[in-house]
Amino acid sequence: MNSLRNRPSVLVFDSGLGGLSVIHALMDARLGADISHLADTAFFPYGEKADEVLMQRVPAIVAAGVAQTNADLVIIACNTASTLALEFVRHTLAVPVVGVVPAIKPAASMTKTGTIGLLATPKTVTRPYTDRLIAEFGAGHTIIRHGAIGLAGAAEEQLAGKTPDPAIFTQAIDGLLSQAGGEAIDIIVLACTHYPLVQAELAAQAPPNMKWVDSGAAIARRTAHLLADRLDTNAPRLVQGLTTGGEDLATRAVLSRFGFGKLCRVGVQECDVAPFPEPALRVKPAT
Repeated sequence: MNSLRNRPSVLVFDSGLGGLSVIHALMDARLGADISHLADTAFFPYGEKADEVLMQRVPAIVAAGVAQTNADLVIIACNTASTLALEFVRHTLAVPVVGVVPAIKPAASMTKTGTIGLLATPKTVTRPYTDRLIAEFGAGHTIIRHGAIGLAGAAEEQLAGKTPDPAIFTQAIDGLLSQAGGEAIDIIVLACTHYPLVQAELAAQAPPNMKWVDSGAAIARRTAHLLADRLDTNAPRLVQGLTTGGEDLATRAVLSRFGFGKLCRVGVQECDVAPFPEPALRVKPAT
């Protein structure tokens, strides 16, 4: 059971470590809640998996995470999972579920040229959900889409202390700017929660005046609204870093370095107490 039941418990779910960018936003907003992160390390990356498999797997994994953390609210911090399986998760759980969607609406209000770049995983850029968002919030604007290959994996490598191939960042930006009309892009939507973790590397390949937008702040506001009557006045507290197994040593090390006090596997009650043995890391610990 949660040791601080006067505070709400929030579970942030992602296929890998992209949820850390959302947790940064929750920390910046000083949400008085206990926060756990669940990474489906045994099945990462989602962008290469069949839709039918994910629609079955995601609700089951999230439900197991809720049971283990006694979560009062779940954040699906994965654009692929949100655009595909969000409603399935909501039907499965009895607690509120906040999804992550491409930040088309704020980008449309910020652009000066009327041309927006949408950087996402190859599947997210083609989802009907994404089409509907663009039709609703991007009407009258030009939306140039690019499905970046390997960018989420590059973010995971960097967090684990490795040096990703710099060509991945160059290709991601060129994939937008080289398209017809791409020279007019003045704002890029980072439509994968992994991407804000490597925004500096992406920005190094883009024009210096480029603006960037992601969903982190909007998720924090929505979470605060749903938990408004329960939030503590104290700072957020990082509680558990959960994984589903597989080759997750580096993931668990990053979660430890980020500030999670316990490292657990879903369905396993025995947990490692941080600090966890780790390689050299480049990750900003939560403060």
